[in-house]
Amino acid sequence: MADRDDLPPILVSDTRVAPEALRRLVEAYFGDMVKLVVDLRRRLVAIGGELHADAEALLLESGSRQHDLWGANYYPGLGAMRCLQFTALINIRPGRGNRSMEVEDPAAREAIRQVVSVVVGAGEPL
Repeated sequence: MADRDDLPPILVSDTRVAPEALRRLVEAYFGDMVKLVVDLRRRLVAIGGELHADAEALLLESGSRQHDLWGANYYPGLGAMRCLQFTALINIRPGRGNRSMEVEDPAAREAIRQVVSVVVGAGEPL
């Protein structure tokens, strides 16, 4: 992992992220994956950071609503059906019926997959 001062900032986008930018984020933080938070209403993705909560905070500061945010991990090179892991501490929302770190609602998972596919990718190799 890179020195803390050399880490790239969390990237927020609603359009396709350049492959080189994605590669930098993957390599800087975890090597094989990157954490992200999706705003389903605004169709934005905050990519990068050590914690999903860091990306979540950035989106909340820019006008997102907590209700619309879901965390996931993206693994490039694993293909469309295996590239997303729908697990994050920020997903624990008993008030919305999501009692675990895993996004339990199949419709929410599919919506997350659609936004990530447009903005980040569908599991293509870097």
